[in-house]
Amino acid sequence: MARQLGPHELLHVFSFLEARDLLCAAQVNKVWNEVSRTKELWRQLCLRRWSCKASPVVVSTQTWKQYYFCRSELEFRMESGRPQDFICKAIPGHTGQVDQLAYISSNEYCFDGRAKSVVCTVSLDGTVRAWDLREDTELWSSSVQPAPLVNLVAYPELQLVVTVDNQGLIKVWKAENGYELGSFRLPTYSSSMETCGDTESPFLLAACAEGDLYSLIVPQLQVVSKVTAFPHTSVSLDCSPDQQWVCTAAQGSDLGPKVYYTRSLLYPSEDKPPIFTTLPIRLSCRACWAPAEAARLMVMHRSDFSTQLAVTTFELKAEKSRDRVNLLAQQLVSFLLPDTMVPPQLMQGHLSQVILLASGSKLVLFTTHGLQLVAFQDHQKPITSMWVDQDRVITSSLDLSLRVYVWNKKSEFPVLESCYHLLGGSHRWARGFTHVKSDSMSIVGVEARSTRTSILRSYYYRVQLC
Repeated sequence: MARQLGPHELLHVFSFLEARDLLCAAQVNKVWNEVSRTKELWRQLCLRRWSCKASPVVVSTQTWKQYYFCRSELEFRMESGRPQDFICKAIPGHTGQVDQLAYISSNEYCFDGRAKSVVCTVSLDGTVRAWDLREDTELWSSSVQPAPLVNLVAYPELQLVVTVDNQGLIKVWKAENGYELGSFRLPTYSSSMETCGDTESPFLLAACAEGDLYSLIVPQLQVVSKVTAFPHTSVSLDCSPDQQWVCTAAQGSDLGPKVYYTRSLLYPSEDKPPIFTTLPIRLSCRACWAPAEAARLMVMHRSDFSTQLAVTTFELKAEKSRDRVNLLAQQLVSFLLPDTMVPPQLMQGHLSQVILLASGSKLVLFTTHGLQLVAFQDHQKPITSMWVDQDRVITSSLDLSLRVYVWNKKSEFPVLESCYHLLGGSHRWARGFTHVKSDSMSIVGVEARSTRTSILRSYYYRVQLC
């Protein structure tokens, strides 16, 4: 029968095989070996396992087969947590506390030796700086700004960074060299910033302490709309994964969150106000989106019937008629958090129905229906930051450690498995980690020093092309 199968028939049969079976088939004879190495077979394997974008492979430098085995090897090393698989470096530079950082390099998996992990940081010393984590070098630093810088967001595809100081001055910087491209001053300090739009039409959403929400064109920072979300109240912003919605919440208020239809903010009508809906809850304190669902919002708030905290999940929908758009917020499920639980300081979603809560020093996973999946008490002090992606979760703490967890996707609900921890500096000189972020090749944390300064501590994976 094998002799009757030509290359086309073999290719069809091999399309149902997994990587290990393809490697076995390659040892049968020369024809099977050639068919088993077909580009399209390994491309399908990559798409099936990781839902990769259309072309993560650089032509002539890496094949889909190489990509498959390099990424598999990287995931294995992440799970095993062998110390020899990464390089730890302390990167000093700022003379003040680092308040925020963001990756400006692509998050694509690339193993051809040309990939870089580049981050930008802002500090109370009034500078914004860019760092190459792999080379342990500072790429550039801005001149000292008139006021301390307190926040930043990045547009990696456009190589742009946006910063804001504690007086509300927003600036756009070119990520390659730190060249200033535009500026805009809010009437008061900024309470939150979010990126939106696409590479053709990038926008910035910025909220100020007076409760106003500004939509600005990037990089010119030209105002296209201004909306009063909550009068005289600091506002937090959180865009949905597809950027079709933006959730605004009044900090320290009993008013329910408002969800705006983003397009009505970016392309306002002269005779119509922005389109929004108010969620039917009070005293909200945290909110996050379900990454796998474009319009699923999970909100933590006080229950109407007790002082307990509840988590309610809403599904948003835009109903379009000839001359208007109506927003509907349908409540899907709600549950009460245990009254013995420390009020969570951090909240993030995973896929469509898993919620991660940082409660003091504990990391707890719930389903949207309230089923507790797992709880970890790995940290000795409160968790300060949490990074969540499709492969792993990383938490930082004031105990000078980063904890790394990997998703186990074999069960009905994806759950976490604790893998290993990464240590920071000396307790004599450091006060703990305050932020953590990651890309496909590195982890970086902000380590606060006792002298009110900060350093970056990077952990870079040693992965060679297979």
